[in-house]
Amino acid sequence: MLEGPNVILRLFSEDDLDEFLKLENTYAEMGEFTPVDWRSPAAFRKHYSDTGGWDDKLGRMLITDKSGRILGHIMFIKEPSFQSGYEVGFVVFHREDRGKGYTTEALRIFSAYLFELKPIPRLQLSTHIDNIAAQRVAEKCGYKREGTLRQMFFTRGKYVDYALYSLLRDECPSLAEAL
Repeated sequence: MLEGPNVILRLFSEDDLDEFLKLENTYAEMGEFTPVDWRSPAAFRKHYSDTGGWDDKLGRMLITDKSGRILGHIMFIKEPSFQSGYEVGFVVFHREDRGKGYTTEALRIFSAYLFELKPIPRLQLSTHIDNIAAQRVAEKCGYKREGTLRQMFFTRGKYVDYALYSLLRDECPSLAEAL
């Protein structure tokens, strides 16, 4: 468990799965930039059963507030295999929890944690080109814009561009500083 001033990042427990899957698959709560891609409860439960939700290719932590209420999740994924770092992604589920600094704090902590845990030189994240809030989060955490991934993702009936950001190991604060 990683505890910051306002959020807690922790691994999933079996008790979290039902609530997480409900939140993850609720269209009304998805932000306008979240891809409409339903998560199979069976596949998610199988991955959790096999790995506990954390292995060398994919790791996910819940973002909760201090009372333990689930705010969202943050994750890393190793794709493609030749890449020297990880892709990071995040979601805050409820509209009323967005814009309060939770995501910035979670990304800062998670990035520092991954650099402490893994011998990688970089992290990257990509976000819908019009998702200014996510781009601000990345920049507040020290991520630098590298460019535009043209027609990167098919969502909501069309191909959309994504902005690509990266953070190098020596640009990231230590985990102690992030906490």
